[in-house]
Amino acid sequence: MLASVYRSNKKDEMYLYISVKDDFSQVPESLMKIFGKPEFALQINLGKRDKLSRVDIEEVKTKLQEDGYFLQMPPSIHDNLAGILKKK
Repeated sequence: MLASVYRSNKKDEMYLYISVKDDFSQVPESLMKIFGKPEFALQINLGKRDKLSRVDIEEVKTKLQEDGYFLQMPPSIHDNLAGILKKK
């Protein structure tokens, strides 16, 4: 399963995954307004991966199949702090 990943030009660290490159027809218009102009970041083969760095790969696959897209939100301050504390 291939996924094209786009970064938001409005929100730092917000990413949109879609199944077909440059086909945003499944993404709600209201989300696209918030997301801004998508900037292509990369294409990944989810079938050849066991995990992703910040999101659950199974959730991404499910959302792509059910909704046609997956929105990766920026990490929260709480998540960042927990990661820093875990390293110590």
